[in-house]
Amino acid sequence: MTFFAAYRWQVKPGKEEQFRKAWRRGTELIQERYGSLGSRLHRDDMGRLIGVAEWPDRSTWQRAFDAKMVYDDPDARAAFVDALESWDDEPLLLMEVTDDLLDRGKNL
Repeated sequence: MTFFAAYRWQVKPGKEEQFRKAWRRGTELIQERYGSLGSRLHRDDMGRLIGVAEWPDRSTWQRAFDAKMVYDDPDARAAFVDALESWDDEPLLLMEVTDDLLDRGKNL
């Protein structure tokens, strides 16, 4: 069953593009190394960035989470951390899909 994990970050002023570039690289590497299905980045009304990652199942996400999702690009990781003003150590939300009516073929 598809599984989602949401994370929240407050990015330092002027560092959003650096964060987004590092987030994209990290997401690609997590897909390759841990089997994530990818992620979407959102901005909430308070200006925080929210990443919602999709996983094939909770156990695949749990293995990656337990391994701290370490990947082989220290520059991307350093840029990611440098851009952060604050973040939550734990996921904001962990969710399993019960019904999916999202039309992935339109308006992408």
